[in-house]
Amino acid sequence: MASIGAAPHVGLKSAYERDGWCEPPYRFGDAAVALLRERTLAISRERRPEVVHEKDGGTVRAIHGCHAFDEVCAALVRHPYLVELAEELIGGPVYVYQFKVNLKQAHEGAAWPWHQDFAFWHEEDGMRRPDAVNIAISLDDVHEDNGPLMAIPGSHRLGLLDLPEGRADGTESDWRSHVSADLAYTVDADRAGALAEESGRKLFVGPRGSVQVFHPSIVHSSSNNVSADRRALLLITYNAVANAPVRPTRPAFLVSRDTTPVTPRADERLALQALPDPTVSL
Repeated sequence: MASIGAAPHVGLKSAYERDGWCEPPYRFGDAAVALLRERTLAISRERRPEVVHEKDGGTVRAIHGCHAFDEVCAALVRHPYLVELAEELIGGPVYVYQFKVNLKQAHEGAAWPWHQDFAFWHEEDGMRRPDAVNIAISLDDVHEDNGPLMAIPGSHRLGLLDLPEGRADGTESDWRSHVSADLAYTVDADRAGALAEESGRKLFVGPRGSVQVFHPSIVHSSSNNVSADRRALLLITYNAVANAPVRPTRPAFLVSRDTTPVTPRADERLALQALPDPTVSL
């Protein structure tokens, strides 16, 4: 693994708490990204419950829980930098709550409406607090036209918005509505638009290998992929061990039942590279 330095998380926690997202000054190297892309492609060709398709039934939209059956993905979630960053942001030991790769195929990848991840985890799984963190790794170059993630800075401090009524009976919605374009829990588009006008929008764009971090309660969405370029985004959700959901009923590939704290373990195939310091003139 590339040298990370003595203080790899300086400034990230304050930015994360203030804005609901932060960008580590590192990216995964080309060899690491190529390996993850290779494994993602292979898994997406399989017919298994973890592979979710678009409404056409043929285009792959996402794959879930890959760390449970693929050794490269399993190695990635143990990456020392990722684990230590999650522990720093959450404030204690963590485990892998979710692992997924969202795939927006060229010209076919459909949008995700405005939503908050914590709404699903709280309402469906019984997660008590948003003491979790999403770490996103771009497996493709991401630009404005291939459906980048878009978030509203500071919206994580507003709590859960626009939850539907009638969930107090303890029943669960169909888990398929949590992974399709027709999400079970969304934030009203007009409300999200007003929030974005007030607080701005953060587009998660950048070269393949880029790392982005965002809060479970931040309001976010993404647009259709209208370009000739695929957009694959790998997402690891680390949850505080003390915050394990109290009534997980959804499939284990969506909600891990194993709350064993992740033990960091370096893997030379998954090397990080430091990004150039923008404050230093060449």
